[in-house]
Amino acid sequence: MSIRIVLADDHTVVRSGLRLLLDAEDGLEVVADAGGTEDALRAVHGHKPDVLVLDLNMPGEPSSLDAIPLVRERSPGTSVVILTMQEDPEYARSALRAGALGYVLKEAADRELVEAVRRAAVGETYLNPKLGGLLAAAPPAPVGRPDDLSAREVEVLRLVALGHTNAEIGEQLFLSVRTVETHRAHLQQKLGRTTRAELVRYALDHKLLDDD
Repeated sequence: MSIRIVLADDHTVVRSGLRLLLDAEDGLEVVADAGGTEDALRAVHGHKPDVLVLDLNMPGEPSSLDAIPLVRERSPGTSVVILTMQEDPEYARSALRAGALGYVLKEAADRELVEAVRRAAVGETYLNPKLGGLLAAAPPAPVGRPDDLSAREVEVLRLVALGHTNAEIGEQLFLSVRTVETHRAHLQQKLGRTTRAELVRYALDHKLLDDD
């Protein structure tokens, strides 16, 4: 029987390319696609696919990370493969902790996505080899790093608390504005704080601004 797949990515061109890639493989069938997490969850509930290929930076609520456990609630037989441009191993760690079985970088999707989907369909994990090496070599998170924030998220949090805009943070850290927004959204989700005042208070309470 074919492995049935739902694709979720907010870029139509990307979804079209991924559909062509997967449908061209023997034993794989894309049964639906979605441009947001809500639509992805509805498609999972309706089609009960074997695998959901989910972009990590989907718009709307819930976030992609929050959607992963919801997939299992709505369709226990569906495994999740994350497809993303995020090369920070901490994002891979967070996705796997949330319940994803695969983590594939978009730059390597043509080589790795099919393998990740096939593995996820039988309950096996797949992690981009480069990220797997980084995770294996990464030291344990320092005691001073709060609430499982990555080092990059702590940097973004400090700059937000110091009053910098997303554009200014991007310039200082050599990141795109969208990447800064992604880091900020993830740290806000982890901390349960959304306003700048709340983030400033959190940074002060955890002595993240002491160096300044």
